[in-house]
Order: sequence, then C-alpha cells, then structure tokens
Amino acid sequence: MFSFLKNSYEKIKKAFSATRSVLAQRIGALLGKPWDENTLESLEQILYEADLGTRCVEEFVSHLQSELRLKPQQGLAEILQLLKKKSLDILLSPPISAPIIPESGDPLVHLIVGINGSGKTTTIAKLASHFQKEGKKVLLGAGDTFRAAAIDQLGLWAEKLSVDIVKSKPGADPSAVAFDAISAAKARGTDIVLIDTAGRLQNKTDLMMELEKIQKTCKKLMPKAPHETWLVLDGSHGQNALDQARVFHKHVPLTGLIVTKLDGSAKGGILLAIYQELKIPIRWIGIGEKAEDLIPFEPEAYVEALLGIES
Repeated sequence: MFSFLKNSYEKIKKAFSATRSVLAQRIGALLGKPWDENTLESLEQILYEADLGTRCVEEFVSHLQSELRLKPQQGLAEILQLLKKKSLDILLSPPISAPIIPESGDPLVHLIVGINGSGKTTTIAKLASHFQKEGKKVLLGAGDTFRAAAIDQLGLWAEKLSVDIVKSKPGADPSAVAFDAISAAKARGTDIVLIDTAGRLQNKTDLMMELEKIQKTCKKLMPKAPHETWLVLDGSHGQNALDQARVFHKHVPLTGLIVTKLDGSAKGGILLAIYQELKIPIRWIGIGEKAEDLIPFEPEAYVEALLGIES
C-alpha cells in the first residue's frame, strides 16, 4: 500500500509540474519584497494563472495578507504551507451528498457524462479495468448512439477487457440502451454498470433534457439508479471546465467528477475552484494514457503536488 501511494504521489507530482512551476517558483520570486499592494497584486495574478478562480484567489490572498501582517518575514516554505492548509480546508469540507447504496443484489449503476473530447469513453474503459482488478463483474452500456464511432470504440474496449457490453444501432434511443443494460446486468448478476452517453455540449438544453430522460429510465428498473452520475472534464479547459460542471449539475445532479488530461496542464488549480463552488466530490484524476494513470483523487497528494511541497 505504501508503495502504491508513493507511486501515485510521484505520478501526481509529475502531472502538475507545469502548475507547480507557476506557483512555487513565481511566489518564491516575490520573497524579499515588501508585502504591499503591488506585491499582493502580483500574487493574485500568479494564482489566477494557475486557474484557481476568482473566489478561491480572493480568499487565498486575503488569508495570506492577514498572516503576513503578523509575520512579514515568512519564507517560501511557510507561505506554501499556509496555502496548503487553506486548500485542504476547501477540499476536505463535506460534499453535497452521500453515496447512494444499491438494493441488495442490484448492480451499482454509473452514468458517465461529458462533452466530446473530454476523454469520456477511454475513461470508462479505464474504470472498467480498475473494477475488474477489484474482482467486480462489469457491464458497459454504449449509450452514445449519436456517433457510430463511439459505439465501435466502446465495443473494442469491451472485447479487449473481456467485459459484457449492451449496444444498439447508431441513432437508437439512448434511454432504451440504458434500460437494456441495467436489465442485462440484473439478469447476469453483474456488480457494476458503466453507461456511456453522448458528448453533449453544455449549452444545448435539448441534449441535457435527454440526459434527464436517461436518468428517469434508469429509475424505472431501479428506483435509486443511477447510483452515481460522474462528469468527465478535460482539466486543460480551466474555467470552461467549471462552466461545464455548473450546467451538467443543474440538469443531472452529479455525484462525482473525473478530471482528465491533467498531465502537462498549467491549469491544475481548477480542481480547487470547482470543489469550492459546487462541492461535488472529485473521484478520479487522469494523468496519462495508460489504465493505471487514472488514479483515485487524494486531496493532500494533489495539494502538495500543486504547490511543489515534498511530503
């Protein structure tokens, strides 16, 4: 377990190297200067460029300003520790909802949503691989019927992983695919169902309504389903990722986030901004192409990697 955690931390640290250089190095460059209005404005700009968002930046700067009034000679290590504590205060605050537990004998149903290009279908395959390694029986539902390529891609992953898949022809009703997937999972004694959905643009209300219909269809078979509705976000999108989370959550209440493509991004602070506003748990982060590069989100490891703090 220690080895796993250490390897995960090293992966996270590498993934956030771009953001870390923005934060730690540029904050360090401010040391030795008086903490006046100009210096604090520079600090504010540094935090904005790491995509922490307006609310987060204002709170961080206000907090540091108060601390530096009391101890104006604090070094970089002390300042980073102050930022770490403030970050963890945000990330460890209670989420909006508790996990929903399926009825005894029912499969755990995950509805996976997100826009095209976020890495949604590949993420589903990585989740299936992870659950398989835990000894779970997994079934995939190819609910992105708007794109034939999406059905084919998920089918290839199902074949590669040797997991069941329920799919239909392009243009079929996505709700019907969800219904059939859950029915099949119940009949086959499946543990986990992962239902793909179309890459819906967050400003298309009609497509959001279709997601609501899928959720309602799930409940016809299992009143508590879907037990999880996870939004896949491209971490390199910065503030646009926050906008996506707001709109999806309005139409289909989210129980978790998966943030992909964080490797090489200088916008790693967006995770803080999203959680601070919406309190939707960040379940997984994607920091590479391999299945093992989708790792459970650990707040402390994330914050230390973000700020360049060695644990």
